[in-house]
Amino acid sequence: MKPLVALAACLLALCAHAATWMPDNGNGTYTNPLFYDEFSDPDLIRVGEDYYLTGTTMHAQPGLPVLHSRDLVNWRLLTYVFDRLDLGPEFRLEEGREIYGQGIWAPSFRHHRGTFYIFSNINRQGTQLFRATNPAGPWTHTRMKRTFHDLSVLFDDDGKVYVIWGYQGIHLAQLNEELTDVVPGTERVIIEKGSGIGEGCHFYKLNGKYYILSAWFEGRMRMPCARADRPEGPYEVNPAISMDEDFGLAEGNRLRGQKPPFQIVPGNTDDRGRMSLHQGGIVDTPAGEWWGFSMMDYNSVGRLTCLSPITWQDGWPYFGLPGNLKRTPRTWVKPNTGHVSPPTAPYQRDDDFSAPALANVWQWNHLPVNARWSLTERPGFLRLHALPAADFWWARNTLTQRAIGPSSTPTTILDASALAPGDVAGLALLNLPYAWLGVRREASGLVLAQYDQLADKTTTVPLATSRVWLRAHCDFLTEKAAFSYSTDGHAFTPIGGEFTMVFQLKTFQGVRYALFAYNRLGPDGGHADFDAFTVDQPHPRGLMRPIPVDRTISFVIYGGGLPVRVGDATTFKVIDRGLGRVAFQAGERFLSVAQSGDPQISLRAGPPGDAETFQWTENVYGDLNLLSLVTHRHVRLHPDGGLVADSPGPKPDRRDGSCLVWSLAGPAN
Repeated sequence: MKPLVALAACLLALCAHAATWMPDNGNGTYTNPLFYDEFSDPDLIRVGEDYYLTGTTMHAQPGLPVLHSRDLVNWRLLTYVFDRLDLGPEFRLEEGREIYGQGIWAPSFRHHRGTFYIFSNINRQGTQLFRATNPAGPWTHTRMKRTFHDLSVLFDDDGKVYVIWGYQGIHLAQLNEELTDVVPGTERVIIEKGSGIGEGCHFYKLNGKYYILSAWFEGRMRMPCARADRPEGPYEVNPAISMDEDFGLAEGNRLRGQKPPFQIVPGNTDDRGRMSLHQGGIVDTPAGEWWGFSMMDYNSVGRLTCLSPITWQDGWPYFGLPGNLKRTPRTWVKPNTGHVSPPTAPYQRDDDFSAPALANVWQWNHLPVNARWSLTERPGFLRLHALPAADFWWARNTLTQRAIGPSSTPTTILDASALAPGDVAGLALLNLPYAWLGVRREASGLVLAQYDQLADKTTTVPLATSRVWLRAHCDFLTEKAAFSYSTDGHAFTPIGGEFTMVFQLKTFQGVRYALFAYNRLGPDGGHADFDAFTVDQPHPRGLMRPIPVDRTISFVIYGGGLPVRVGDATTFKVIDRGLGRVAFQAGERFLSVAQSGDPQISLRAGPPGDAETFQWTENVYGDLNLLSLVTHRHVRLHPDGGLVADSPGPKPDRRDGSCLVWSLAGPAN
């Protein structure tokens, strides 16, 4: 069996077992994103041969995940830094107060002399510091005396500790030995507003120079970088070390305003640069490679983290490859870390609630009331006691997990027999606007109800049984969701209309799947028992297809169906070149990119080399984008005819000639 054929069979078996997105393709390559679910404002460090990652968790608790990897591609969740962080009634959804989109955000992760540090600002609560000698915990918590917006901390090799912070205008100060406050007289502005630096800074000292990587959000998203010989500057600013990389993803639905009646701004395919990789930093491997990490807005599924090869040029760490700087390949060779890890995913999404603890993916919406939920009152069930709330938005003890793309279907089994009058419990899509499907206890008995906050519409169906399966079908590429229910777990009946999902800045998160129970009449109510929760992913490899090794294929250009012809050849045999790379053979010749720098593609006789080798890459919609190993740019159809390898990457409208659709044109050999 050929290597790629064997690999494809292995991956199919793996997906059938795991059925979840994993970036590791199993052939020495990876595909972005690292996680197809919300992981925003990442910060990543290396300690010896180990890598650690954390990110924003906002209002969700437990908070501040710590992930571990040996290869920068496959990650596992070690712990959350804290189980509970109670800084007032707004953290508990009490007194009509909340912290949606607030809480923990933009953490700075550092390690110095055996201690791990995570600094994170909380609006109106100051900057918080967490420390541990073991990244798996326990972690201690200290509240600093200052507020540092989007901070980054640097432990310098002379023993001084610096903090930088700010939006466009960047401040620097030295921290005291206790790391609780600034040293008096050390605070200054080191980069003036208008110099081209954004926010979300990452501060490094590399080979004697000080580097600041930041995120520019206005207009076209990008990553500016500044460097200096001293921490206080003066700084030279490079306006973009990464720019315009969105893997061809079109901008989705957006929310205008944060109060009903809601207005949805429909998505569009204009190339406005609003989806590009931005906030992040860099890390090295023991072998001397450099890699970048950053996030991008991925529409209603949230903000996702991606991995980029770094090319140093003129002393600047550019994201991307030589010949195509600032652009990140969606699929590329895994980092050389000295370790090979099997394809893994960090979270267990399904939960039958039979274990002593919840699965590691779960987080509460704000702080839970621990006495009002249980895994032991009825073994094998999650019990949520209904607490009073005006609506789902204010419901306490709502249990959530990140939705996962590109599409997924959460299903739960609810026993509603112990609901009290006024109680409502079920499955929700936590977002703004939100939607839910649940069971209400009314005077006449149990009623199945589906609520769409966008339309402010409730659909109800009489319910003759107290045990019901609740399901939501979510497509994060079309940004449409639909609900259905079943009374036997086999036949599901649609309920309600199609729900439009959006990315919005109130929760500053993507859609979250949620289990909830509350009483809308005022008193404490009864309880809801959830028997199980599962997440089905119909496309665990995204929309990628197995590489058709040893098959003959033909191409057409997306959107117009124009067939691809090179010379007299219209069909090509796919030859395995290893590492997810292929050559295309037509008779005795191969598609070839000229080594002279001319991106024109022609047919050349002889054994294939780099000029005849292409990285097989697909965009988020499943179109084929071929990356030349000579130009490090993608193949496209030139308007004058013929193929050229000069495209930086696919456009959101998919009509720039680089998005190919392939089909089989011959039998396997």
